[in-house]
Amino acid sequence: MQGCSQAARGVCLGLAGAWLALGLWANSAPPSGAFESGPVRPPAGDSASETIDRLVFARHAALGIQTASVCSDAVFLRRLYLDVIGTLPTESEARAFLESQAPDKRRQLVEHLLEREEFADYWTMKWSDLLRLKAEFPINLWPNAVQAYHRYLRDSVRQNKPGDVLARELLTSSGSNFRVGQVNFYRAMQNRDPRGIAQTVALTFLGERTDRWPAGKLDGLAGFFAQVGFKATQEWKEEIVFFDVAQDTNRLAAQAAFPDGTPARLTGDRDPRQVFADWLLDAENPALARNLANRIWSWLLGRGIVHEPDDLRPDNLPSNPALLAHLERELVRGRYDLKQLFRTILGSQTYQLSSVPKTDTAEAAAQFAHYPLRQLEAEVLIDALNRLTGAHESYSSLIPEPFSFIPGEMRAIALPDGSITSAFLELFGRPPRDTGFESERQNLATAGQRLHLLNSTHVQRKLEQSRLVQLPARGKAPPRGLASGLYLAVLSRPPTPDELEAVERSIATTGGGPREVAIDLVWALINTPEFLYRH
Repeated sequence: MQGCSQAARGVCLGLAGAWLALGLWANSAPPSGAFESGPVRPPAGDSASETIDRLVFARHAALGIQTASVCSDAVFLRRLYLDVIGTLPTESEARAFLESQAPDKRRQLVEHLLEREEFADYWTMKWSDLLRLKAEFPINLWPNAVQAYHRYLRDSVRQNKPGDVLARELLTSSGSNFRVGQVNFYRAMQNRDPRGIAQTVALTFLGERTDRWPAGKLDGLAGFFAQVGFKATQEWKEEIVFFDVAQDTNRLAAQAAFPDGTPARLTGDRDPRQVFADWLLDAENPALARNLANRIWSWLLGRGIVHEPDDLRPDNLPSNPALLAHLERELVRGRYDLKQLFRTILGSQTYQLSSVPKTDTAEAAAQFAHYPLRQLEAEVLIDALNRLTGAHESYSSLIPEPFSFIPGEMRAIALPDGSITSAFLELFGRPPRDTGFESERQNLATAGQRLHLLNSTHVQRKLEQSRLVQLPARGKAPPRGLASGLYLAVLSRPPTPDELEAVERSIATTGGGPREVAIDLVWALINTPEFLYRH
């Protein structure tokens, strides 16, 4: 192993080798008491979160599926940080939560994380993948427009802009792509003719793939966007998006029809995009609420109630129709308050189930009988490694136009432009943001990824130049104090007695100073599935 020191190589080989030899730890016995806290409780009231549990657990009972236990506090802490802000808790944050005796500390933690600045960064990243924020080919937004679009999206997330307001602004705005960030919705697509725009609108706001649509249905939707005009200015790469009344005789505009088949009545003095937005946001139309509820559920629970989350269609039925209908109603009743939907889902026992299944079948996974294992996104993983070691990453665009300077301390989840990347992000499956499909993100483990983490000079340098020995509790009661602090920093939990014994045995056998031991122990831990996966 290239990176481990001579003196403490046994720690790295012993711990990492033992974990990796087991494969995915969720399919074997986890450390005793580390991941589960007890059985699920029957829903006791009528809150929106308890209704989720009632609907989910009723399906389990009807299908003979055993529901997993509720996860431990340590697992909930780590899971919530990663799912809500894309960031690992620090050692001190983990210690404070685990030592807290507050009966509602899980709810308090949800509220705290929803207000963190990282929430805006992480969820702007998620929306940027969907909305294709990319300066270079094939989207060609150009850097100034990407900055304006990203700033608009981040401000919207930070302010908790209602989902229906966000949709209307994206659909109906006009102006300069440098000054009105949201007009870049019409520029951030490979095909900007009316049919191409219609395909993007259907994917983004309806969660539907139009390749399955009949030609007449696509033409009907395209009619609402036949009068979207693009006009250049004297400023380099600036473009004005506007309602082009000169195109009011366009054949597509004359045959505009809503996706439900209802013909549209368009007048020459009103932007057809506003007519479509009125239909989409009508209180009787569940299309947008269904799409948003299903996507957010998928982002938090690993798969959609309709799976895939961007493939809603009549013959792709939800695994739990009553659950999806409940989330739709809650979103509309809450006036599209997206943070409130987060609270509803995160407060449920369904979200807080252990990842260790009691019924390990595809049907149990589709019915959310346990939390699904998911590898960390590339951006979240490199940010976690940098935060643990105090290191920075170098990001750049292969075709800078103009050259983009990225401060060394910028976190990957905050990168505004899909063209700005690194070798690590590419290796670990960051999406290219070319299409807006969820499947663009490649989140499956590869041999190259494992070798990079286990044996690359890139990771080795981060560890060797780190400030690991300066973290809290490093000098207390070695080696137990050392191990306890590092386990909290890396895995967000204290080590089990068996793990402490293994660390002590390895240190006694190999020798080495505190710094060497800390580096090699962290190297071992970051190569465990417990670190690399959401669980």
